[in-house]
Amino acid sequence: MSAVPVTGGRAFIVRTDGAARGNPGPASLGAVLVDAARPDAREPFASPDATISEYLGRQTNNVAEYTGVVRAVDLARRLGASEVHLLLDSKLIVEQLAGRWRVKDAKLAPLHADARALLAGFRRWTARHVPRAQNGAADALANLAIDRVAAGGPTLVEWIAKP
Repeated sequence: MSAVPVTGGRAFIVRTDGAARGNPGPASLGAVLVDAARPDAREPFASPDATISEYLGRQTNNVAEYTGVVRAVDLARRLGASEVHLLLDSKLIVEQLAGRWRVKDAKLAPLHADARALLAGFRRWTARHVPRAQNGAADALANLAIDRVAAGGPTLVEWIAKP
């Protein structure tokens, strides 16, 4: 993926999570995007402006976590954001995106590269580690995807609030 310059003026608070039942096992991602201009934007259960719940098949938890970041950042770009502020419960991803930790897992390297390329297109981005308890909405969307597909539902549900 290459950076596509973002020209909009919106900023989003982005929370993502990955789930794998077994590692590897049935895996999925969840993402919640909240317009940063809202007063409650940084609240863990702020009403979302957009969500993603996607089943990924058999993957590791870290692949699901990284894929969640890539999908959410891409959605923020499509919604016209010029800034994204990632609040993640994966310290591994936060540290790797910041360049403080190396990407050792060959399966994560292309996802890391995709995430960095997408983030490079934003005027500003941050990634901060938060406790798992503050990431419940994204976690619920990730687990919902596995349950939904097991019940015969769609692999991807993307929701965007109407302005």
